[in-house]
Amino acid sequence: MPFETPALTALGRQVLEQEAAAVVAAAERLDDRFARAVRLLADASGRVIVSGVGKSGLIARKLAATLTSTGTPASYVHPVDSLHGDLGLVRPSDAAIVLSKSGESEELFGLVGALQRTGVPLVAITGAMGSTLARVATVALDGGVADEACPHGLAPTTSTTVALALGDALAIALLEVKGFRREDFAALHPGGSLGRRLLLRVRDVMVRPVHLLGPAATMREAVVSLARDRGLALVVDDGRLAGVLTTGDLTRLAERDSDFLDCPVASVMTRAPRTAAADELAAAAVGTMERHGVIALPVVDGGGAVVGAVHLHDLMRAGAV
Repeated sequence: MPFETPALTALGRQVLEQEAAAVVAAAERLDDRFARAVRLLADASGRVIVSGVGKSGLIARKLAATLTSTGTPASYVHPVDSLHGDLGLVRPSDAAIVLSKSGESEELFGLVGALQRTGVPLVAITGAMGSTLARVATVALDGGVADEACPHGLAPTTSTTVALALGDALAIALLEVKGFRREDFAALHPGGSLGRRLLLRVRDVMVRPVHLLGPAATMREAVVSLARDRGLALVVDDGRLAGVLTTGDLTRLAERDSDFLDCPVASVMTRAPRTAAADELAAAAVGTMERHGVIALPVVDGGGAVVGAVHLHDLMRAGAV
């Protein structure tokens, strides 16, 4: 091995810094053409056809997958296969994104010509803004780089990173324009843990019914509630949540008052406690618990009435964490 560990680490850092700088430079060059490209893609009532050759083709496949998973139906089409039957899926209602570093790959132009004949608007991501592809595109985005990270300038590295980043920028801008929500993303990913976290609501996990105490109740009654409802006692007044008691409150009271069982709960409870809503995302309830150091929350409706309780352990078992 000709390189020692420090030299290899420095080389890796150099590549990352070079590619990061190229992405920053592409961001600085971004102009109104990007907004035009987003509107063009958003206005297409069909799907987005994405294509490229070689390494650009691999980036195109990833972009098609990202678009599809964020609410913009997309299909990768190989430019050569498109001339042997795959053009059958292209419709005038579609839009297209074609990626090419040089903008002069001959394999692309059969597909590009077919897209033009069909009336499909074309967004080009290319490293050569004076290229044939850039000139024939409806909108061309500048993915040019000064140098590849490859020391011989041969392997597409920095250029594919920039193309990937520009594609992600298009996908995220489209997501925002279309009002694509977390819930929509979860619906497209129902089999994964992310989908479960995004779809799961507090109502799916909360415990109900729960034992409720009145403001005149004593700690003797609260002990029963704490045992029944796993360390959380809820106090209501006039039908609305007035406060909560925990086993920690009980322990601290017992340490300072031997006659604690006769104490009114109203003198011990935490008033205006943190709560959750039944329709709230379960992950949001977990966040509330983490920020405020609690392991359970009362669940209330819009009027403040208690409808249940949600516990951290139940949220963990359900996959909300």
